[in-house]
Amino acid sequence: MLDRMAAPGWLTPRRRPATARSVLAGEAAAEAARKSESESTGDVPEPEFPVAGDTRAAAFFDLDNTVMQGAALFHFGKGLYKRHFFERRELARFAWQQAWFRIAGVEDPAHMQDARDSALSIVKGRRVAELTSIGEEIYDEYMADRIWPGTRALAQAHLDAGQKVWLVTAAPVETATIIARRLGLTGALGTVAESVGGVYTGRLVGEPLHGPAKAEAVRALAAAEGLDLARCAAYSDSYNDVPMLSLVGHPYAINPDAKLRKYARDREWRLRDYRTGRKAARIGVPAAAGLGAVAGGTAAAVAIHRRRH
Repeated sequence: MLDRMAAPGWLTPRRRPATARSVLAGEAAAEAARKSESESTGDVPEPEFPVAGDTRAAAFFDLDNTVMQGAALFHFGKGLYKRHFFERRELARFAWQQAWFRIAGVEDPAHMQDARDSALSIVKGRRVAELTSIGEEIYDEYMADRIWPGTRALAQAHLDAGQKVWLVTAAPVETATIIARRLGLTGALGTVAESVGGVYTGRLVGEPLHGPAKAEAVRALAAAEGLDLARCAAYSDSYNDVPMLSLVGHPYAINPDAKLRKYARDREWRLRDYRTGRKAARIGVPAAAGLGAVAGGTAAAVAIHRRRH
């Protein structure tokens, strides 16, 4: 489900056929992201590339270790433990997964799937509204201070140019939506958990929004909004996101893992590394390469997709 993608298939013009579950996950995320709209901060001066006025472009940002240090799902788990949603042994598992993520700096499929399965079992039978309300508190407690200022400035530059900016993440769409709204972004594409009558069933719609599923979500959103992907930009730290990065005309490697750094350099993508406070080498992409997102528009939050029977 969270298997690593093999690079060669993404080097050719013809894209590898997506699995039905990836397509379903992508379409569900895109549908969730377009359901409703609503409202709208970074401090690091830097970006020069967003270009205003392009109504057929959008900027797509991965979340974990790109916009935020660590994984949103793990931070969310700590917040739920504090509220007695599960036992101490489950907290130890979340702590180990978070420690691995911070040390390795990459998304390990086995760890991510374990975290996903744990989260689904914890929220099964809970009301969507309850978890969404708690998510607001958890953002303030565990996530707000973990936003990378450099990446935040990149996103803000797109917004300041009158463009739309979307998070694209394997984190639950509810959590992703909260983060996007708090950062003043347009909205979020995230993993969609099935709910019936406003209650979680413990199942997903499709699969986690990871790897190829992210690309499918971006593709579905682009089709629905009339975007030209060749004029869009995408940002990620992970080699797992090569499908999404390869989908757009202007890919950027942010805080990249070793495999993505090499892959990006080989293709002359731009790289930026905020982990040490230094800029990674800027690879030769024209200054106009930041054509970001749809012009105009107030920031929007994303409604939760509910699949009902």
